[in-house]
Amino acid sequence: MSALTDAQLHFARFEFKYVLPQALRHDVESELQYFLELDPYVAKKQGHKYFVRSLYFDDAQFSSFNEKHDGLRTRSKFRVRTYTDNPTEHTPTFLEIKGRHNNLVFKHRAALNTDGLGVLEQGDAFSQRILSSCQPSQVKDQFEYQLYRKQLRPVALVDYWRRPYVSKYDPEFRLTFDEQLHGTSTQAMFGHSDDTRRGLVSGYTVLEVKFKRHIPSWFHRIIQSYQLRRVSISKICEAVETLEMAVDYS
Repeated sequence: MSALTDAQLHFARFEFKYVLPQALRHDVESELQYFLELDPYVAKKQGHKYFVRSLYFDDAQFSSFNEKHDGLRTRSKFRVRTYTDNPTEHTPTFLEIKGRHNNLVFKHRAALNTDGLGVLEQGDAFSQRILSSCQPSQVKDQFEYQLYRKQLRPVALVDYWRRPYVSKYDPEFRLTFDEQLHGTSTQAMFGHSDDTRRGLVSGYTVLEVKFKRHIPSWFHRIIQSYQLRRVSISKICEAVETLEMAVDYS
């Protein structure tokens, strides 16, 4: 894997989310063509989209889930993210810490050595493999600290397909359509049973708008024209709720 820039490993931005029924998604996406173009990464991919898989960590009390559910203004969570469901396929894989401070979303990531990563391990063994596979970084140090402090362990996978767009006029304005969301209760990245696999927000697409300064006026007009309503939605929280993994919110 080629070296990643600091901007690709560490960033902070605003993220607004909207949940669209299929018919509305088609209309909105069609109108956006005047202002956006496909991310070059997917321009030649089938369906102009790519697969995303994330294995999330939490403690026995599901503290990360409850912090989101309770609306804490400052919070964070750990996950391992890759872009394949095939453990033999070499694709970029990262240990990530993603969080929020007030309205600003931040993400820090560290690359993992994927040779044999997660093919057999699960639970604590998988967590130890992450530590041994992760490049030296503050992300690794924070993960190791919280791993023992909170007894973190992998709890659930979230899979989906993403179609990304970038603005023709502002490279810092990005927009993604996430569809076919599924959650699985598992402690493994690969090789798990699909018995608990469930669809999330079935029949809907999650539209994510990502920007650093402001939403352009043309997108404000689309929001008004289609009466889009911003929602607070977390893919992992949807998975935890759908899979009934944490039912006591107190």
